Amino acid sequence: MTSKNTLLLIAAAAWLAGCASKPTLYYTLAGPPGAARPAMAAPLFIELAPVVVPERLARPQLVVRQSGSAQGPQVEVLEQHRWSSSFETELRDALAEGIAERLGAIDVTKGGRVGGQPLWRIAVQLRQFDAVENARVDAAFSWSALRVGEERSSYCQWSASEPVGGGIEALAQGAQRVSAKAAEAIARHVAALQADPAAACQS
Repeated sequence: MTSKNTLLLIAAAAWLAGCASKPTLYYTLAGPPGAARPAMAAPLFIELAPVVVPERLARPQLVVRQSGSAQGPQVEVLEQHRWSSSFETELRDALAEGIAERLGAIDVTKGGRVGGQPLWRIAVQLRQFDAVENARVDAAFSWSALRVGEERSSYCQWSASEPVGGGIEALAQGAQRVSAKAAEAIARHVAALQADPAAACQS
């Protein structure tokens, strides 16, 4: 067989392998719309800063740990399993949507606030996020909430471990549930502060 024919066969095999490769799958942290919550008597606005996440997570690919791995604290970046945008953007959008929905508030992060209306400025840090395949999602958040116009801000922490089933889709769904629960905790904290500026963190 000539070298030219060999090269053609190699090229054809590579083309077929490319055609047979698995498609990239995309996931979101945003949950399905919940039941509408009644708005507060006075319009309430929230502004969520970009979420601070560990550098290893600041990418669109899912980052997972293998359960029972003999390699210790190694993680795997899944090129064919991705969030619909970068992880930190997905998380910020999911939290903002969840907090606003639970408070009956309006998210004005991208503009739209009416002057003089109460605005809560929220800054969130993701301190831990470990997605362990076929096992669980462990997450830890901290945040501060400040009512604009007041000097004192309130600080809170929250953590959870969400069990998941087998497969990457189940892992993504577990991450979605954790994000929803974090939004619930933050909304609960802001609601308590709205009623009593001296309220302690109840997470």
